[in-house]
Amino acid sequence: MPRVLLIAPQWIGDAVMAQPLVALLAARGEQVTALGLPSVAAVLRAMPGVAEVIEAPFAHGKLDWRLRSQIAAQLRGQGFARAYILGNNLKARLVPWLARIPQRVGYVGEAGGLLLTQRIRPSGHGVGQAEPMALSPVSCRLPKAPPRRADIRDHYAALAQQPGEAVASGRPEPTLAVAREQARAVGARFGLPERWVALCPGAEYGPAKQWPSAHFAALAARAQRAGYAVAVLGTPRDAATGQAIAAQTPGVRNLCGVTQLDEAVALLADCSGAVSNDSGLMHIAAALGRPTVGVYGSTDPRHTPPAAHHSAVLWLQLECSPCFARTCPLGHLHCLWQIQPEAVWEQLQQLLGPPQEASAGQA
Repeated sequence: MPRVLLIAPQWIGDAVMAQPLVALLAARGEQVTALGLPSVAAVLRAMPGVAEVIEAPFAHGKLDWRLRSQIAAQLRGQGFARAYILGNNLKARLVPWLARIPQRVGYVGEAGGLLLTQRIRPSGHGVGQAEPMALSPVSCRLPKAPPRRADIRDHYAALAQQPGEAVASGRPEPTLAVAREQARAVGARFGLPERWVALCPGAEYGPAKQWPSAHFAALAARAQRAGYAVAVLGTPRDAATGQAIAAQTPGVRNLCGVTQLDEAVALLADCSGAVSNDSGLMHIAAALGRPTVGVYGSTDPRHTPPAAHHSAVLWLQLECSPCFARTCPLGHLHCLWQIQPEAVWEQLQQLLGPPQEASAGQA
């Protein structure tokens, strides 16, 4: 069984969307070791097909030559036949090169694919498998719409294709797995009952991806009336938003900044359903097979859709969207304000349906 090294993306959502590549590699008998930042390690450990996870605490924006050299020295001689490099910059290629891994596969990206032995050029614009639900458009203009971006799941999965090999059909959906007993134990430890809904109001990229807290609060009240407890999950940066939601809807648990990522993964595996902005937590919940509604503003669900196990997306698809901006260039954020809580609840309710005995995320 050949050993291969996966250089994981630095963002949680991107790491989740790389899991189909892992599944394809594992299916053909490759033993995958994943190298990633501590911030994505919990996701990598929940990935079917990943045999080992190596945490690499590289500093953002820095070369970290000494640390990369140390990690490469530890990997050298361990029999890695190939490395799959999901970052497009030179730094992402350094460890496999320094470790003398003979085959290094990645996209051309920075410096024309320097340090790669198999250079792949992006295939251009693609079409995602999950189509968004379009709501009523409103007039809203930007000087020029950005180009359509390819489905990033296909982008990563294409690295599995070997030279001369026919393009495989039926790319798998991103999948994560947490044991049912473990998930329920973590939920109980945080005082959550068996029927509860997770709200994920954060988005590291910026406020143009964040559905208003007032809408989350109204959705929480609707879920409570239907008999569900509600908890808000997120990072310490989301704590104020979580508190604002809890203040507007008594009984909501604000767990933003309280959990580590591995605990958040387990909680999402335990929840009855989740509503989230286009964020890492949305991708985790959907990959775990939980009923998940993704609310999209400045980004494009055809580019970064949630795993299609049991998910739906809401996107207004305005003339100015997707703009991929961190903050609304027009100052009004119509793309999110005009997605009403009742529309989101309707989608979530359809996904929740009757109680289910099993899911993709529970073993």
